[in-house]
Amino acid sequence: MMLLLLQRLVQPVYFYINSIFALHAMLVWALFATAYMLSGSWLSGILTACFYIFNRLDTTRVEYTIPLRESFSLPFLWVQIAAISFYFRPNSSGTKEKVSVGIIAGSTLFFSLFWQFNQFILMLQAFALFGVWILDMIPARKGDELKPCNMPARIFKVIAYSISVLVLMVLINTALKILLNVEADEHIFKFLTTKFGLGHYRDFDSRLYLCIDAFGFLSFDTYERLTKGLVFPFYVAAHIILLIVLFVAVLQNWSNHVHDTNVKDHTATKKSHLLSSRPELAFHTVQAVFFGALAISTLRMKYLWTPYMCILASFGISDYKMWRAVLSQLKTQGLMVQIVRHFATLLTLAALLALALPPVLKELEDLKEFWDPDTVELMEWIKKSVPLTASFTGSMQLLAGVKLCTGRPITNHPHYEDKELRIKTKELYQIYGRRSPEDVHAILKKHQSNYIILEDSICLAPSRGGCRLPDLIDYDNGVIPDSGKPEPGLVRSHIPRFCDEIRKGTPEYTKYFKYVFGNKTFRVHKVL
Repeated sequence: MMLLLLQRLVQPVYFYINSIFALHAMLVWALFATAYMLSGSWLSGILTACFYIFNRLDTTRVEYTIPLRESFSLPFLWVQIAAISFYFRPNSSGTKEKVSVGIIAGSTLFFSLFWQFNQFILMLQAFALFGVWILDMIPARKGDELKPCNMPARIFKVIAYSISVLVLMVLINTALKILLNVEADEHIFKFLTTKFGLGHYRDFDSRLYLCIDAFGFLSFDTYERLTKGLVFPFYVAAHIILLIVLFVAVLQNWSNHVHDTNVKDHTATKKSHLLSSRPELAFHTVQAVFFGALAISTLRMKYLWTPYMCILASFGISDYKMWRAVLSQLKTQGLMVQIVRHFATLLTLAALLALALPPVLKELEDLKEFWDPDTVELMEWIKKSVPLTASFTGSMQLLAGVKLCTGRPITNHPHYEDKELRIKTKELYQIYGRRSPEDVHAILKKHQSNYIILEDSICLAPSRGGCRLPDLIDYDNGVIPDSGKPEPGLVRSHIPRFCDEIRKGTPEYTKYFKYVFGNKTFRVHKVL
Protein backbone atom coordinates (compact mmCIF):
# COMPACT_ATOMS: atom_id res chain seq x y z
CA MET A 1 0.00 0.00 0.00
CA MET A 2 2.79 2.38 0.92
CA LEU A 3 4.56 1.67 -2.38
CA LEU A 4 1.39 2.27 -4.40
CA LEU A 5 0.79 5.54 -2.58
CA LEU A 6 4.37 6.62 -3.29
CA GLN A 7 3.95 5.79 -6.99
CA ARG A 8 0.86 8.00 -7.15
CA LEU A 9 2.54 10.92 -5.41
CA VAL A 10 5.95 10.82 -7.12
CA GLN A 11 6.57 10.39 -10.84
CA PRO A 12 9.38 7.89 -11.59
CA VAL A 13 11.52 10.47 -13.38
CA TYR A 14 11.43 12.83 -10.41
CA PHE A 15 12.06 9.95 -8.02
CA TYR A 16 15.28 9.15 -9.89
CA ILE A 17 16.41 12.76 -10.13
CA ASN A 18 15.66 13.69 -6.52
CA SER A 19 17.13 10.46 -5.13
CA ILE A 20 20.39 10.80 -7.04
CA PHE A 21 20.81 14.49 -6.23
CA ALA A 22 20.19 13.70 -2.54
CA LEU A 23 22.75 10.87 -2.66
CA HIS A 24 25.32 13.15 -4.24
CA ALA A 25 24.75 15.71 -1.54
CA MET A 26 25.69 12.87 0.81
CA LEU A 27 28.76 12.19 -1.36
CA VAL A 28 29.92 15.81 -1.07
CA TRP A 29 29.35 15.63 2.69
CA ALA A 30 31.51 12.47 2.83
CA LEU A 31 34.30 14.23 0.92
CA PHE A 32 34.03 17.18 3.32
CA ALA A 33 34.21 14.85 6.35
CA THR A 34 37.20 12.93 4.96
CA ALA A 35 39.16 16.11 4.20
CA TYR A 36 38.29 17.52 7.64
CA MET A 37 39.47 14.35 9.42
CA LEU A 38 42.73 14.29 7.47
CA SER A 39 43.66 17.95 7.89
CA GLY A 40 41.73 19.00 11.02
CA SER A 41 40.38 22.06 9.20
CA TRP A 42 36.77 22.64 8.14
CA LEU A 43 38.10 25.06 5.53
CA SER A 44 39.81 22.07 3.94
CA GLY A 45 36.43 20.33 3.72
CA ILE A 46 34.87 23.36 2.02
CA LEU A 47 37.77 23.57 -0.44
CA THR A 48 37.36 19.85 -1.23
CA ALA A 49 33.65 20.34 -1.94
CA CYS A 50 34.39 23.32 -4.17
CA PHE A 51 37.10 21.42 -6.07
CA TYR A 52 34.58 18.61 -6.64
CA ILE A 53 31.75 20.91 -7.77
CA PHE A 54 33.72 23.23 -10.04
CA ASN A 55 35.55 20.31 -11.71
CA ARG A 56 32.25 18.43 -12.11
CA LEU A 57 32.92 17.52 -15.74
CA ASP A 58 35.64 15.16 -14.51
CA THR A 59 34.44 14.32 -10.99
CA THR A 60 30.90 13.09 -11.70
CA ARG A 61 28.61 12.05 -14.55
CA VAL A 62 25.46 13.21 -12.77
CA GLU A 63 25.37 16.53 -14.62
CA TYR A 64 24.64 14.93 -18.01
CA THR A 65 23.64 11.30 -17.24
CA ILE A 66 21.54 11.05 -14.10
CA PRO A 67 20.02 7.53 -13.69
CA LEU A 68 23.24 5.49 -13.76
CA ARG A 69 23.88 2.56 -11.46
CA GLU A 70 27.11 4.19 -10.35
CA SER A 71 25.18 7.36 -9.48
CA PHE A 72 23.35 5.36 -6.83
CA SER A 73 26.47 3.48 -5.75
CA LEU A 74 29.43 5.88 -5.54
CA PRO A 75 27.98 8.08 -2.75
CA PHE A 76 28.01 5.02 -0.49
CA LEU A 77 31.64 4.29 -1.43
CA TRP A 78 32.71 7.73 -0.22
CA VAL A 79 30.68 7.36 2.97
CA GLN A 80 32.54 4.08 3.51
CA ILE A 81 35.90 5.79 2.87
CA ALA A 82 35.01 8.54 5.36
CA ALA A 83 34.08 5.88 7.95
CA ILE A 84 37.37 4.04 7.33
CA SER A 85 39.19 7.33 7.93
CA PHE A 86 37.43 7.69 11.26
CA TYR A 87 38.09 4.07 12.22
CA PHE A 88 41.84 4.38 11.63
CA ARG A 89 42.19 7.55 13.68
CA PRO A 90 44.29 6.85 16.82
CA ASN A 91 41.74 8.40 19.19
CA SER A 92 38.82 6.28 17.92
CA SER A 93 38.01 3.41 20.27
CA GLY A 94 35.13 1.67 21.99
CA THR A 95 31.69 2.87 20.90
CA LYS A 96 33.07 5.20 18.20
CA GLU A 97 34.95 2.33 16.65
CA LYS A 98 31.87 0.07 16.64
CA VAL A 99 29.75 2.81 15.05
CA SER A 100 32.33 3.38 12.33
CA VAL A 101 32.51 -0.37 11.63
CA GLY A 102 28.70 -0.43 11.33
CA ILE A 103 28.76 2.46 8.85
CA ILE A 104 31.54 0.75 6.88
CA ALA A 105 29.50 -2.47 6.66
CA GLY A 106 26.24 -0.73 5.72
CA SER A 107 27.73 1.59 3.12
CA THR A 108 29.76 -1.27 1.57
CA LEU A 109 26.56 -3.32 1.27
CA PHE A 110 24.68 -0.55 -0.55
CA PHE A 111 27.71 0.25 -2.72
CA SER A 112 27.82 -3.40 -3.79
CA LEU A 113 24.08 -3.64 -4.45
CA PHE A 114 23.92 -0.73 -6.89
CA TRP A 115 26.97 -1.13 -9.17
CA GLN A 116 28.05 -4.05 -11.32
CA PHE A 117 31.77 -3.18 -11.03
CA ASN A 118 31.80 -3.11 -7.22
CA GLN A 119 33.87 -6.28 -6.83
CA PHE A 120 36.83 -4.76 -8.67
CA ILE A 121 36.76 -1.61 -6.54
CA LEU A 122 36.53 -3.65 -3.34
CA MET A 123 39.47 -5.74 -4.55
CA LEU A 124 41.57 -2.57 -4.92
CA GLN A 125 40.49 -1.47 -1.45
CA ALA A 126 41.55 -4.87 -0.12
CA PHE A 127 44.94 -4.38 -1.80
CA ALA A 128 45.27 -0.94 -0.16
CA LEU A 129 44.36 -2.31 3.29
CA PHE A 130 46.76 -5.19 2.83
CA GLY A 131 49.44 -2.74 1.70
CA VAL A 132 49.26 -0.51 4.76
CA TRP A 133 49.18 -3.61 6.97
CA ILE A 134 52.16 -5.31 5.34
CA LEU A 135 54.08 -2.02 5.54
CA ASP A 136 53.30 -1.90 9.28
CA MET A 137 51.41 1.38 9.09
CA ILE A 138 48.36 0.23 11.09
CA PRO A 139 48.40 0.47 14.91
CA ALA A 140 48.62 -2.89 16.67
CA ARG A 141 45.13 -2.61 18.14
CA LYS A 142 43.65 -2.04 14.66
CA GLY A 143 45.24 -5.17 13.20
CA ASP A 144 47.75 -7.91 13.98
CA GLU A 145 51.37 -6.85 13.67
CA LEU A 146 54.08 -8.79 11.90
CA LYS A 147 56.63 -10.13 14.32
CA PRO A 148 59.73 -7.94 14.68
CA CYS A 149 62.71 -9.07 12.60
CA ASN A 150 65.76 -7.67 10.83
CA MET A 151 65.57 -5.74 7.55
CA PRO A 152 66.33 -8.56 5.05
CA ALA A 153 63.87 -10.87 6.82
CA ARG A 154 61.24 -8.12 6.78
CA ILE A 155 61.65 -7.57 3.02
CA PHE A 156 61.44 -11.33 2.44
CA LYS A 157 58.25 -11.50 4.53
CA VAL A 158 56.64 -8.66 2.58
CA ILE A 159 57.39 -10.36 -0.76
CA ALA A 160 56.34 -13.81 0.48
CA TYR A 161 53.13 -12.56 2.08
CA SER A 162 52.20 -10.57 -1.03
CA ILE A 163 52.77 -13.47 -3.41
CA SER A 164 50.93 -15.87 -1.09
CA VAL A 165 47.92 -13.57 -0.83
CA LEU A 166 47.72 -13.08 -4.61
CA VAL A 167 48.02 -16.81 -5.30
CA LEU A 168 45.45 -17.63 -2.61
CA MET A 169 43.09 -14.98 -4.02
CA VAL A 170 43.28 -16.50 -7.51
CA LEU A 171 42.82 -20.04 -6.21
CA ILE A 172 39.80 -19.17 -4.04
CA ASN A 173 38.25 -17.13 -6.83
CA THR A 174 38.70 -19.96 -9.34
CA ALA A 175 37.42 -22.60 -6.92
CA LEU A 176 34.29 -20.58 -6.07
CA LYS A 177 33.55 -19.95 -9.74
CA ILE A 178 33.82 -23.67 -10.49
CA LEU A 179 31.75 -24.73 -7.48
CA LEU A 180 29.04 -22.11 -8.00
CA ASN A 181 29.25 -22.19 -11.83
CA VAL A 182 29.72 -18.40 -11.93
CA GLU A 183 30.68 -16.91 -15.30
CA ALA A 184 29.08 -13.48 -15.01
CA ASP A 185 32.33 -11.48 -15.05
CA GLU A 186 34.39 -13.48 -17.53
CA HIS A 187 33.83 -10.77 -20.17
CA ILE A 188 35.64 -8.25 -17.93
CA PHE A 189 38.78 -10.39 -17.86
CA LYS A 190 38.54 -10.91 -21.62
CA PHE A 191 38.22 -7.14 -22.00
CA LEU A 192 41.32 -6.55 -19.85
CA THR A 193 43.45 -9.12 -21.68
CA THR A 194 42.35 -7.77 -25.07
CA LYS A 195 42.94 -4.15 -23.97
CA PHE A 196 46.58 -4.93 -23.18
CA GLY A 197 47.11 -7.04 -26.30
CA LEU A 198 46.89 -10.48 -24.67
CA GLY A 199 43.41 -11.56 -25.77
CA HIS A 200 41.59 -12.19 -29.06
CA TYR A 201 41.00 -8.81 -30.69
CA ARG A 202 37.93 -10.08 -32.59
CA ASP A 203 36.04 -11.13 -29.47
CA PHE A 204 32.60 -9.47 -29.61
CA ASP A 205 32.24 -8.73 -25.89
CA SER A 206 35.75 -7.28 -25.63
CA ARG A 207 35.38 -5.07 -28.71
CA LEU A 208 31.97 -3.87 -27.55
CA TYR A 209 33.75 -2.35 -24.53
CA LEU A 210 36.98 -1.30 -26.26
CA CYS A 211 35.10 0.58 -28.97
CA ILE A 212 33.48 2.83 -26.36
CA ASP A 213 35.63 5.86 -25.53
CA ALA A 214 34.73 5.56 -21.83
CA PHE A 215 36.68 2.29 -21.65
CA GLY A 216 39.80 3.69 -23.31
CA PHE A 217 42.80 5.20 -21.57
CA LEU A 218 42.42 8.47 -19.71
CA SER A 219 42.73 11.31 -22.23
CA PHE A 220 45.24 14.11 -21.85
CA ASP A 221 42.56 16.80 -21.95
CA THR A 222 41.33 15.52 -18.58
CA TYR A 223 44.59 16.66 -16.98
CA GLU A 224 44.30 20.00 -18.79
CA ARG A 225 40.80 20.66 -17.46
CA LEU A 226 41.75 19.60 -13.93
CA THR A 227 44.80 21.86 -14.08
CA LYS A 228 42.64 24.82 -15.12
CA GLY A 229 40.37 23.91 -12.21
CA LEU A 230 43.45 24.22 -9.92
CA VAL A 231 43.02 20.77 -8.36
CA PHE A 232 45.55 18.71 -10.34
CA PRO A 233 48.79 20.64 -9.55
CA PHE A 234 48.01 20.70 -5.83
CA TYR A 235 47.07 17.02 -5.90
CA VAL A 236 50.27 15.94 -7.66
CA ALA A 237 52.43 17.90 -5.22
CA ALA A 238 50.57 16.58 -2.16
CA HIS A 239 50.51 12.96 -3.32
CA ILE A 240 54.20 12.91 -4.24
CA ILE A 241 55.10 14.36 -0.83
CA LEU A 242 52.87 11.78 0.89
CA LEU A 243 54.46 8.90 -1.05
CA ILE A 244 57.94 10.13 -0.06
CA VAL A 245 56.83 10.48 3.57
CA LEU A 246 55.31 6.99 3.43
CA PHE A 247 58.55 5.55 2.07
CA VAL A 248 60.57 7.23 4.82
CA ALA A 249 58.07 6.11 7.46
CA VAL A 250 58.29 2.49 6.30
CA LEU A 251 62.09 2.59 6.45
CA GLN A 252 61.90 4.08 9.95
CA ASN A 253 59.41 1.40 10.99
CA TRP A 254 61.56 -1.41 9.75
CA SER A 255 64.67 0.20 11.20
CA ASN A 256 62.88 0.33 14.58
CA HIS A 257 62.18 -3.38 14.31
CA VAL A 258 65.83 -4.08 13.61
CA HIS A 259 66.74 -2.57 16.97
CA ASP A 260 63.76 -4.19 18.70
CA THR A 261 64.30 -7.83 17.73
CA ASN A 262 65.98 -8.57 21.07
CA VAL A 263 63.49 -6.53 23.10
CA LYS A 264 60.62 -8.49 24.64
CA ASP A 265 58.13 -5.62 24.46
CA HIS A 266 59.23 -4.03 21.22
CA THR A 267 56.20 -1.72 21.01
CA ALA A 268 57.33 0.08 24.14
CA THR A 269 60.67 1.05 22.59
CA LYS A 270 59.36 1.71 19.12
CA LYS A 271 60.36 5.13 17.84
CA SER A 272 57.76 7.41 16.32
CA HIS A 273 57.86 8.30 12.66
CA LEU A 274 56.19 10.81 10.36
CA LEU A 275 52.97 8.78 9.99
CA SER A 276 52.98 6.91 13.30
CA SER A 277 49.80 8.67 14.47
CA ARG A 278 48.12 8.98 11.06
CA PRO A 279 47.36 5.50 9.69
CA GLU A 280 44.28 6.84 7.88
CA LEU A 281 46.54 9.11 5.83
CA ALA A 282 48.79 6.18 4.92
CA PHE A 283 45.69 4.23 3.78
CA HIS A 284 44.47 7.07 1.56
CA THR A 285 47.95 7.55 0.09
CA VAL A 286 48.07 3.89 -0.98
CA GLN A 287 44.44 3.64 -2.10
CA ALA A 288 44.72 6.78 -4.25
CA VAL A 289 47.58 5.07 -6.13
CA PHE A 290 45.34 2.08 -6.97
CA PHE A 291 42.40 4.29 -7.95
CA GLY A 292 44.72 6.43 -10.06
CA ALA A 293 46.13 3.41 -11.90
CA LEU A 294 42.58 2.20 -12.60
CA ALA A 295 41.51 5.63 -13.86
CA ILE A 296 44.51 6.00 -16.16
CA SER A 297 43.84 2.58 -17.69
CA THR A 298 40.06 3.08 -18.04
CA LEU A 299 38.62 6.56 -18.55
CA ARG A 300 35.22 5.68 -17.05
CA MET A 301 36.88 4.94 -13.72
CA LYS A 302 38.30 8.46 -13.37
CA TYR A 303 35.29 9.23 -11.17
CA LEU A 304 36.98 7.16 -8.47
CA TRP A 305 40.27 9.03 -8.74
CA THR A 306 39.22 12.66 -9.21
CA PRO A 307 37.37 12.92 -5.85
CA TYR A 308 40.61 11.70 -4.25
CA MET A 309 42.40 14.49 -6.07
CA CYS A 310 40.03 16.98 -4.41
CA ILE A 311 40.65 15.48 -0.95
CA LEU A 312 44.43 15.21 -1.16
CA ALA A 313 44.84 18.58 -2.89
CA SER A 314 42.93 20.40 -0.15
CA PHE A 315 44.78 18.35 2.48
CA GLY A 316 48.13 19.45 1.03
CA ILE A 317 47.07 23.09 1.15
CA SER A 318 45.64 23.13 4.69
CA ASP A 319 47.39 20.43 6.74
CA TYR A 320 48.95 21.75 9.95
CA LYS A 321 51.84 19.27 10.16
CA MET A 322 52.82 19.86 6.57
CA TRP A 323 52.96 23.63 7.06
CA ARG A 324 54.78 23.16 10.38
CA ALA A 325 57.46 21.11 8.61
CA VAL A 326 57.80 23.79 5.92
CA LEU A 327 57.86 26.75 8.32
CA SER A 328 60.15 25.06 10.83
CA GLN A 329 63.05 26.22 8.67
CA LEU A 330 61.96 29.79 9.46
CA LYS A 331 61.69 29.07 13.21
CA THR A 332 57.93 29.63 12.97
CA GLN A 333 55.61 27.54 15.15
CA GLY A 334 52.20 27.54 16.84
CA LEU A 335 49.78 30.34 16.02
CA MET A 336 51.70 31.55 12.98
CA VAL A 337 51.45 28.08 11.38
CA GLN A 338 47.68 28.14 11.91
CA ILE A 339 47.40 31.59 10.35
CA VAL A 340 49.52 30.62 7.34
CA ARG A 341 47.64 27.39 6.59
CA HIS A 342 44.21 29.04 6.87
CA PHE A 343 45.38 31.95 4.74
CA ALA A 344 46.68 29.53 2.07
CA THR A 345 43.35 27.68 2.07
CA LEU A 346 41.30 30.87 1.81
CA LEU A 347 43.58 32.20 -0.94
CA THR A 348 43.16 29.00 -2.98
CA LEU A 349 39.41 29.04 -2.39
CA ALA A 350 39.19 32.67 -3.53
CA ALA A 351 41.24 31.94 -6.67
CA LEU A 352 39.04 28.92 -7.48
CA LEU A 353 35.84 30.94 -7.06
CA ALA A 354 37.22 33.78 -9.17
CA LEU A 355 38.13 31.39 -12.00
CA ALA A 356 35.24 28.93 -11.92
CA LEU A 357 32.19 30.75 -10.55
CA PRO A 358 31.50 33.22 -13.44
CA PRO A 359 31.32 30.44 -16.10
CA VAL A 360 29.01 28.42 -13.84
CA LEU A 361 26.66 31.37 -13.29
CA LYS A 362 26.59 32.03 -17.03
CA GLU A 363 25.89 28.36 -17.70
CA LEU A 364 22.94 28.42 -15.29
CA GLU A 365 21.37 31.17 -17.41
CA ASP A 366 21.32 28.82 -20.40
CA LEU A 367 18.03 26.97 -20.03
CA LYS A 368 17.90 23.72 -21.99
CA GLU A 369 15.15 21.28 -22.85
CA PHE A 370 14.93 17.75 -24.17
CA TRP A 371 14.44 17.73 -27.95
CA ASP A 372 14.28 14.36 -29.68
CA PRO A 373 11.02 14.31 -31.68
CA ASP A 374 11.77 11.05 -33.50
CA THR A 375 12.26 9.13 -30.25
CA VAL A 376 9.18 10.74 -28.71
CA GLU A 377 7.16 9.81 -31.81
CA LEU A 378 8.39 6.20 -31.59
CA MET A 379 7.48 5.89 -27.91
CA GLU A 380 4.04 7.44 -28.45
CA TRP A 381 3.35 5.07 -31.33
CA ILE A 382 4.34 2.05 -29.24
CA LYS A 383 2.06 3.10 -26.38
CA LYS A 384 -0.91 3.69 -28.71
CA SER A 385 -0.53 0.94 -31.33
CA VAL A 386 1.27 -2.03 -29.80
CA PRO A 387 -0.27 -4.59 -27.38
CA LEU A 388 1.02 -4.52 -23.81
CA THR A 389 2.47 -8.03 -24.15
CA ALA A 390 4.33 -7.45 -27.44
CA SER A 391 8.13 -7.64 -27.12
CA PHE A 392 10.79 -5.59 -28.90
CA THR A 393 14.30 -6.25 -30.21
CA GLY A 394 16.83 -3.51 -30.95
CA SER A 395 19.95 -1.87 -29.57
CA MET A 396 20.45 -2.13 -25.80
CA GLN A 397 20.46 1.64 -25.35
CA LEU A 398 17.17 2.12 -27.21
CA LEU A 399 15.42 -0.81 -25.53
CA ALA A 400 16.21 0.62 -22.10
CA GLY A 401 14.17 3.66 -23.15
CA VAL A 402 11.40 1.47 -24.59
CA LYS A 403 11.08 -0.39 -21.31
CA LEU A 404 11.14 2.78 -19.21
CA CYS A 405 8.81 4.87 -21.38
CA THR A 406 6.30 2.27 -22.58
CA GLY A 407 6.54 -0.67 -20.18
CA ARG A 408 6.65 -3.13 -23.10
CA PRO A 409 8.75 -6.33 -22.77
CA ILE A 410 12.22 -6.25 -24.32
CA THR A 411 14.31 -9.19 -25.48
CA ASN A 412 17.83 -7.91 -24.80
CA HIS A 413 18.53 -5.92 -21.69
CA PRO A 414 21.40 -3.45 -21.14
CA HIS A 415 22.41 -5.34 -17.98
CA TYR A 416 25.46 -6.86 -19.67
CA GLU A 417 26.88 -8.70 -16.65
CA ASP A 418 24.87 -11.91 -17.16
CA LYS A 419 26.39 -14.50 -19.49
CA GLU A 420 23.05 -15.69 -20.86
CA LEU A 421 22.03 -12.10 -21.63
CA ARG A 422 25.36 -11.48 -23.38
CA ILE A 423 24.84 -14.53 -25.61
CA LYS A 424 21.23 -13.52 -26.27
CA THR A 425 22.24 -9.95 -27.17
CA LYS A 426 24.89 -11.16 -29.62
CA GLU A 427 22.34 -13.41 -31.32
CA LEU A 428 19.70 -10.68 -31.57
CA TYR A 429 22.24 -8.19 -32.91
CA GLN A 430 22.33 -10.30 -36.08
CA ILE A 431 19.69 -7.83 -37.32
CA TYR A 432 22.71 -5.62 -38.09
CA GLY A 433 24.77 -8.43 -39.62
CA ARG A 434 25.00 -10.04 -43.04
CA ARG A 435 22.37 -12.69 -42.44
CA SER A 436 19.51 -14.02 -44.53
CA PRO A 437 15.92 -13.12 -43.59
CA GLU A 438 15.27 -16.78 -42.77
CA ASP A 439 18.14 -16.85 -40.25
CA VAL A 440 17.13 -13.58 -38.58
CA HIS A 441 13.48 -14.65 -38.42
CA ALA A 442 14.45 -17.94 -36.76
CA ILE A 443 16.56 -16.11 -34.15
CA LEU A 444 13.77 -13.63 -33.38
CA LYS A 445 11.19 -16.41 -33.06
CA LYS A 446 13.54 -18.33 -30.78
CA HIS A 447 13.61 -15.37 -28.41
CA GLN A 448 9.88 -14.63 -28.81
CA SER A 449 10.36 -11.20 -30.34
CA ASN A 450 7.28 -9.54 -31.90
CA TYR A 451 8.86 -6.32 -33.26
CA ILE A 452 12.32 -5.15 -34.29
CA ILE A 453 13.44 -1.52 -34.20
CA LEU A 454 16.20 -0.68 -36.68
CA GLU A 455 18.28 2.50 -36.42
CA ASP A 456 19.98 3.95 -39.49
CA SER A 457 22.46 5.67 -37.17
CA ILE A 458 23.74 2.15 -36.46
CA CYS A 459 23.04 0.39 -39.75
CA LEU A 460 24.50 3.08 -42.03
CA ALA A 461 27.15 4.46 -39.67
CA PRO A 462 30.55 5.07 -41.29
CA SER A 463 33.20 2.60 -40.28
CA ARG A 464 35.63 3.89 -37.64
CA GLY A 465 38.42 1.39 -37.26
CA GLY A 466 36.08 -1.58 -37.16
CA CYS A 467 34.19 -0.16 -34.18
CA ARG A 468 30.66 0.34 -35.51
CA LEU A 469 28.19 -2.34 -34.42
CA PRO A 470 27.78 -3.98 -37.88
CA ASP A 471 31.57 -4.38 -38.01
CA LEU A 472 31.62 -6.07 -34.58
CA ILE A 473 28.94 -8.49 -35.74
CA ASP A 474 30.84 -9.17 -38.98
CA TYR A 475 34.06 -9.95 -37.10
CA ASP A 476 32.22 -12.29 -34.76
CA ASN A 477 30.55 -14.03 -37.73
CA GLY A 478 33.93 -14.47 -39.47
CA VAL A 479 33.02 -11.97 -42.20
CA ILE A 480 35.16 -9.15 -43.61
CA PRO A 481 33.53 -5.80 -42.65
CA ASP A 482 32.38 -3.38 -45.36
CA SER A 483 35.56 -1.29 -45.27
CA GLY A 484 37.79 -4.01 -43.87
CA LYS A 485 40.73 -5.78 -45.41
CA PRO A 486 41.12 -9.55 -45.88
CA GLU A 487 42.45 -11.21 -42.73
CA PRO A 488 43.16 -14.82 -41.81
CA GLY A 489 39.93 -16.45 -40.64
CA LEU A 490 37.64 -13.93 -42.35
CA VAL A 491 35.72 -14.45 -45.61
CA ARG A 492 33.89 -12.08 -47.95
CA SER A 493 30.12 -12.51 -47.59
CA HIS A 494 27.74 -11.95 -50.50
CA ILE A 495 24.64 -11.91 -48.27
CA PRO A 496 23.24 -8.35 -48.03
CA ARG A 497 23.20 -6.61 -44.66
CA PHE A 498 19.82 -7.38 -43.14
CA CYS A 499 19.11 -3.95 -41.60
CA ASP A 500 19.69 -2.21 -44.96
CA GLU A 501 18.17 -4.76 -47.33
CA ILE A 502 14.89 -5.08 -45.43
CA ARG A 503 13.97 -1.46 -46.30
CA LYS A 504 13.57 -2.44 -49.96
CA GLY A 505 10.52 -4.58 -49.13
CA THR A 506 11.39 -7.46 -51.44
CA PRO A 507 9.25 -10.66 -51.25
CA GLU A 508 11.91 -12.69 -49.41
CA TYR A 509 11.74 -10.13 -46.58
CA THR A 510 8.01 -9.28 -46.57
CA LYS A 511 7.34 -13.00 -46.15
CA TYR A 512 8.77 -12.78 -42.64
CA PHE A 513 8.52 -9.09 -41.67
CA LYS A 514 5.93 -6.34 -42.06
CA TYR A 515 6.86 -2.65 -42.02
CA VAL A 516 4.60 -0.91 -39.46
CA PHE A 517 6.26 2.37 -38.46
CA GLY A 518 9.04 4.69 -39.54
CA ASN A 519 10.50 8.16 -39.30
CA LYS A 520 13.85 9.78 -40.07
CA THR A 521 15.59 7.81 -37.30
CA PHE A 522 13.76 4.54 -36.66
CA ARG A 523 12.11 1.74 -38.65
CA VAL A 524 9.86 -0.79 -36.94
CA HIS A 525 9.02 -4.16 -38.48
CA LYS A 526 6.60 -6.71 -37.12
CA VAL A 527 7.85 -10.29 -36.96
CA LEU A 528 5.31 -12.49 -38.78
